[in-house]
Amino acid sequence: MEQNNIGLIETLKQNVMGFINNPDAILAIITNVATAILIYWIGKKFAKLIAYFAAKGLKKSNADPILVNFLKNFIYFAILIAVIVAALGYLGVKTTSLLGMLAAAGLAIGLALKDSLSNFASGVMIVMFRPFKIGDFVEVAGQSGKIAEIKIFSTILNTNDNKLVIIPNGQITSDSIINHTAKPIRRVDIAMGVGYDDDLKKARNIMMQAMDQHPLVLQDPAPSMLMTELADSSVNFSVRPWAKTGDYWTVYGDLLEQFKTELEAGGCSIPYPQTDVHLHTVKGGNA
Repeated sequence: MEQNNIGLIETLKQNVMGFINNPDAILAIITNVATAILIYWIGKKFAKLIAYFAAKGLKKSNADPILVNFLKNFIYFAILIAVIVAALGYLGVKTTSLLGMLAAAGLAIGLALKDSLSNFASGVMIVMFRPFKIGDFVEVAGQSGKIAEIKIFSTILNTNDNKLVIIPNGQITSDSIINHTAKPIRRVDIAMGVGYDDDLKKARNIMMQAMDQHPLVLQDPAPSMLMTELADSSVNFSVRPWAKTGDYWTVYGDLLEQFKTELEAGGCSIPYPQTDVHLHTVKGGNA
């Protein structure tokens, strides 16, 4: 056993001495290490420079700050990984095997984080195409509220009753998006009904006059109304004034209250669902 150890030490000693006595090998290693360090140093500076100019160009095009920051980091790390692989090649590392391992690891991570990557990709799409912005009132994924924050993986809504709803971005892009505040003006649709015995022309004039006199109702586009249904107990109208988006609910509430007050003052009824029961006396029947 002791002889084997001595033999191993002697072999190692001979290899080390052979290496020391071979200046060409030492010079080659030093050169490769120095080249690898130089490649990494220059490559890192180059990655930062490219990422900086890319972000600067995106900012000039008024791109979203979230997208600018994401693409800046993505470009930097993508170039840096390529630089590291090139530097390792000068150190004798088999980069083909390394790239294969990285690809396999990336595939495994991608399968494990499938949903997260889907949300990430959807977040990039939202930031790029901007179907809404912070402060917009939207309906998405069965929820409605104001956009409080847009993140890469999720979007946060603030509902009318002051709840915060966090929605994965994948759910948002896979469904329809209704943006109520994307346009500067909106049409206010109000359903009103009057009785069959009422003067329809008079009822129409009362509601049209109320819209014309309201200070927040726009005259261009002009307000309009049309009869939409002969229902069981009422003649129904769709009243359609236009208002600035920020005045939508004010106009809706004001006109609804004003219609009721002025229609009743003008002698028009506002029917509500009711059931009429008619009793007939049967001759010769029991009480």
